Amino acid sequence: MDIITRETYEAEEHRRLSPKAAFADRTRGRERALEPDRYRTEFQRDRDRIIHCKAFRRLSHKTQVFLAPEGDHYRTRLTHTLEVAQIARSIARALRLNEDLTEAIALAHDLGHTPFGHIGEDALNGVLDEMKQEYPSVPAPFKHNRQSLRIVEVLEYEGKGLNLTWEVRDGIKHHTGKIKPATLEGQIVATADRIAYINHDIDDAIRGGIIREDQLPKAPTDVLGHHHGARITTMVRDMVESSHGADEIRMSEPVERAMIDLRGWLFENFYLRGKAKEEEPKAFRVVQMLFRHYIKDPRNLPEEYRPSSEEELVQCVTDYVSGMTDRFALRTFERLFVPRSWMF
Repeated sequence: MDIITRETYEAEEHRRLSPKAAFADRTRGRERALEPDRYRTEFQRDRDRIIHCKAFRRLSHKTQVFLAPEGDHYRTRLTHTLEVAQIARSIARALRLNEDLTEAIALAHDLGHTPFGHIGEDALNGVLDEMKQEYPSVPAPFKHNRQSLRIVEVLEYEGKGLNLTWEVRDGIKHHTGKIKPATLEGQIVATADRIAYINHDIDDAIRGGIIREDQLPKAPTDVLGHHHGARITTMVRDMVESSHGADEIRMSEPVERAMIDLRGWLFENFYLRGKAKEEEPKAFRVVQMLFRHYIKDPRNLPEEYRPSSEEELVQCVTDYVSGMTDRFALRTFERLFVPRSWMF
């Protein structure tokens, strides 16, 4: 039985991948040099480090859209991440780009999300805004992509960070926002993120009885498809065919327009109304009350999050509260603010 070494993988990448791909043996490197692994390329090594980190495990108990859903089949931040990784790898494979780099970026892109989804991010930004005058070094505005980068660069491994390659960190930082990732692999993840959440959020909304398939707008669904799998297939195929031979990852104008229109319809008819929003005011207050509690008495922070100076206080509390899972935030809130029954 032959052993497949790192050098074997690296040579295979040069034989099989497009010249436009990011090659593991040509990475721009890490902040701290590491001895090469015997059997894994640098991007494979990054993927494994991400999967084994604490922040990745916490994704299983963080909200995607529904807060604390009662059914077993609604998406969490972890299942969203895995769906993004699957879609992104399929596109990378078809374009002969680096699947390992693509997967590593996809698995880490949402590590920085707050508890309770985007409402948690809004709550943090609200309370950070209030503190700007008292604490000039407030890390505002809070953005989950920047926090994802902070997690892998600073917070994981007891403050040492995961020491990932430049290409993975660039893909994490720029998976959302105006600046595109530098690699085609990172650009794939940025669009695969949209493909995944638009389609699985429709699936969850139908499962939750909030919308019906026949209520979706006709114009974009006539282009994309009239069920979950068809829409994903249309967008993936269009990305592959539109990006083939190009210097960027893109969609054709009709498919991109249909995706944007369908996303806009979801905001108007799902994200900003109905069952997906019912519990959000409570979640908003939970995040803000926890934040203010730890600002007032940082001695209650776990030791690894306690600031060494007043200048670090807001950042340390931001790191701790944003890293909480939904259920841990609720348990902590209950312990701190809800009276317990007397025991006789």
